[in-house]
Amino acid sequence: MRGIIAAAGYVPYHRLDRAEIAAFFRADRGGGTRAVAAHDEDTTTLAVAAASAALASTAVRADAVWFATSTPAYLDKTNATAIHAALGLDTEVDALDFGGAIRSGLGALRAAFEGTGTTLVIGADVRDGRPGGTDEAQAGDGAAAVLVGDAASPTSSRAPSGGPLLAEYLGGAVRTVEVTERWRLPGGHSQSWEERFGESVYPPLIAETWVDALAAAGGVKTSAVDRLIVTGLNRRAVTSSVARLGVASDRVADDLAATVGNTATAHPALLLTAALEQAEPDQLIAVVGLADGVDVMVMCTTGAVTEWLPDPAATVAGQISAGGPVSYSRFLAWRKLMAVEPPNRPPPARLSAPAAYRRAGWKYGFVGSRDRSSQMVHLPPARVAEQGGAVDDMEPAPMAATAGTVITFTIDRLSWSADPPVIFAVVDFDGGGRVPVELTDIDPDEVHTGMRVEPTFRRLATADQVHNYFWKARPLPMEPAPPTAPSPIGLDLTDTNQDPTP
Repeated sequence: MRGIIAAAGYVPYHRLDRAEIAAFFRADRGGGTRAVAAHDEDTTTLAVAAASAALASTAVRADAVWFATSTPAYLDKTNATAIHAALGLDTEVDALDFGGAIRSGLGALRAAFEGTGTTLVIGADVRDGRPGGTDEAQAGDGAAAVLVGDAASPTSSRAPSGGPLLAEYLGGAVRTVEVTERWRLPGGHSQSWEERFGESVYPPLIAETWVDALAAAGGVKTSAVDRLIVTGLNRRAVTSSVARLGVASDRVADDLAATVGNTATAHPALLLTAALEQAEPDQLIAVVGLADGVDVMVMCTTGAVTEWLPDPAATVAGQISAGGPVSYSRFLAWRKLMAVEPPNRPPPARLSAPAAYRRAGWKYGFVGSRDRSSQMVHLPPARVAEQGGAVDDMEPAPMAATAGTVITFTIDRLSWSADPPVIFAVVDFDGGGRVPVELTDIDPDEVHTGMRVEPTFRRLATADQVHNYFWKARPLPMEPAPPTAPSPIGLDLTDTNQDPTP
């Protein structure tokens, strides 16, 4: 039996009100908001956020990482390897990109369902369009990760290679057509033909694909489908297809258009994750994607879906409700769609590739070291213990999933930043470890000592077309700080915020 072991979505904190776009251009761009990736986020960092949340909910490890995006941070270079490093996966775990096309997200998920092994499928996109256009307003940024594998064998004594399935994959079907309905040249904006063209292409295909998918799923009837997810960038085609399928309107999933926007490559998995977070056992979920053809997948939830119950704040709905506003002018500046005066400071230099390679555990995985004798955590990792002076008597101390408390901070208006000012804070991590780190997803007047934060993988800067990734900290939902304990805390004021590698 094969299906979904874990899933998680990531919706960036910032929300752009479409009314701001409408007011600027004096044109109707619809209501609601769209999710906006911050200036220090790209599809790689969005993918790390979603994947980290998915893996945190299960003990099952991935045999492979498949990353799908239409807006990769790099061409030529594999983007999934940075995700692999940030997740702290073993070198034996394969990492591949499924890139370029919107369909690659759903295609990678279908290939994982029909394949073998345990595969972490991640979709992420940062979408925009020409200022004032429909694509700009209706698009959204986000990511989702789905861990696909087999149900655990009750007789296996090995480390878990399978686990309780949240949903069993029953079957699916596909139709592929060559149609220039939507396209984008490298470096350009997405373009599309008049929507009525796509509306004429997709509905006939979806009817026959739907019949074949239900048959492949064991002869499921349309009336038995409890949740229908239909997604695609052609809104007219999506609406027409939903009507043709004959599923009751109250069983059609919210497409998140009014709150998040369409996250393109990530959207099928994001909507599927949202559906699983609200599902009950033995519900049939059908996912339909319209992009260069039609993909249909049918799955049935299990009893494990009620035991899964993620933290309400971490669900897709919880993240949507926790978002904060961003102005249209700031959005344009972040996307480099509007040239603004740069900081009057020297820009950051390109990072050293050899140094980054040598310090990959710290730079990408946020792994410090813990002295075995004193249990003192050293951030960054050290060879010599601060207490006792023992040499090379350390064990790894992964910190990426550890929350902390701000003990002091400063608002820096002099350092270079793509979005000044820079907020630096000294953070004490739960269980030991202290490090100065940049804060993100928060306004300067909201920062205070004692606030709770968590690490988040971000892009510090880009110089000479090389991205410099490291970890920042973002606010946690309101929660009490842990009681103060006499745990050893190491302090190293090395400036990790410009380039954590020498």
